[in-house]
Amino acid sequence: MFNQKTRASLFSVSTLKKSLFLLCAAPLAVMAQEWPTKPVTFLNPFPAGGGTDAFARPLAAQLTEQLGKQFVIDNRGGAGGTVGASVAAKAAPDGYTWFIGATHHTIAPSMYKNLDYDIQKSFIPVAMLANVPQVLVVNPQRVSARNAKEFIDLMKKNPGKYNFASAGSGTVHHLAGELFKIQTGTFITHIPYRGAGPAMNDLLAGQVDLEFDGLATSAPQINAGKLVAIAVAANKRSPAIPSVPTFQEAGLPDYVVSTWYSMFAPAGTPKPIVDKMIVEVQKALNSPKIKAIWEKNGSEIPSLYGEAFGKQVNADVVRWSSVVKKSGASLD
Repeated sequence: MFNQKTRASLFSVSTLKKSLFLLCAAPLAVMAQEWPTKPVTFLNPFPAGGGTDAFARPLAAQLTEQLGKQFVIDNRGGAGGTVGASVAAKAAPDGYTWFIGATHHTIAPSMYKNLDYDIQKSFIPVAMLANVPQVLVVNPQRVSARNAKEFIDLMKKNPGKYNFASAGSGTVHHLAGELFKIQTGTFITHIPYRGAGPAMNDLLAGQVDLEFDGLATSAPQINAGKLVAIAVAANKRSPAIPSVPTFQEAGLPDYVVSTWYSMFAPAGTPKPIVDKMIVEVQKALNSPKIKAIWEKNGSEIPSLYGEAFGKQVNADVVRWSSVVKKSGASLD
């Protein structure tokens, strides 16, 4: 049994530990209350004009309004989004640089052998910002098919004749095409670009035949009659293009692919600041202005933050690793 002197000693040690914890925690709490005190950067690892921009820029504007400090976009495109991810992973973890990632970054570990960052370790998962179904779109001047059955028949009769653009090797646009080829037994040549914006520009110009794309960049072109949507890779039709059927309706029940866009903090960013950002992002995503923009871009308003979002990241790393192995997809 403890004597009175021992109890007093243990109490003193316990009190000292609590005091030290409070002393360390207090400055962080104050830091979070004051944050931000200067402009905040969203590092976007893709060129301007792509799907990531379609969500990052309105969100930055909304957070600027909410917090009274400027939120700016820094586009660092290249290598399927891995160049920008590498820059973000090395950024100071002080709450003034946040990484706007995408599904592509859960594919990269299976495609790139020498990444100098780890999407599961180099970052703190903050929030899934948007979740956009993929849609297969074709240039109507180059592809005669107008529905999924016609498209699959056309591809089977003409292996290798047609090509599909993507936002880059190792992006979800690329792997969506590879998964489609696996499930339909077709062969379509892959043409990688440096981002969804350049890929869309060439599709519209007739330099490529088709694209597996996110609705954020395709919906305006579909509704304008510039592209034909073959089918949506989702469990249900999209309100952005309600007349377009899903691949499930066309007889491909397992072809479900979406592009999600997200926010990460560099590892080491103080938890109180991360927690405050989560609160502000939740507020932003539930604002009428953001809801309207997301709906127009064909996106759901996700509700995945912190650890729950981190679990989604881990699951997608596993899923896309399997697709890469089965398809033999490479960066060549």
